[in-house]
Amino acid sequence: MNILSQLAQSTYEYTSPTTSSGADGAAALLLVTGFMFFYFLALIATYVISSLALGRIFKKAGVASWIAWVPFYNTWKILEIGGQQGFWAVLAIIPVVNIVSAVFTIIAMYNIGLKLGKSGAFVLLAIFLPIVWVIWLAVDTSAWNDSLGAPSVAYEHAGTPPTAAPLT
Repeated sequence: MNILSQLAQSTYEYTSPTTSSGADGAAALLLVTGFMFFYFLALIATYVISSLALGRIFKKAGVASWIAWVPFYNTWKILEIGGQQGFWAVLAIIPVVNIVSAVFTIIAMYNIGLKLGKSGAFVLLAIFLPIVWVIWLAVDTSAWNDSLGAPSVAYEHAGTPPTAAPLT
């Protein structure tokens, strides 16, 4: 037999693909469902831990702790105590504008770190591992010093910041 006839014969040979049984499909569905369940649990755990930690940071800054549990409003307050305008939290849902919002949030995180006595390089932790940054600032014994970093926008119209002595 020559090569052309072998090639022609091999192109006409057809083998049916193997089909998976119903058990394989059920196993794949169970695996995907398991991954989704654990992902959902991790998401809830991250939300709870970050809200608890953020509440402690808010308490140090003189802001009500319950705000840490409210989505968007907690970011608004982070921006305000970090010296930025809070409306960037709402604008973060708009594509392309969210990049600008992220920059202002990072600047606010930098100022919050300064107000809690951290160096400027501490903002790298906020950028790359924000959950670690929040937990670290929450459990740290540092006190809030509003005179460091940018002035808090939250107290701009409300009067004096929490670290100021009361007028007598």
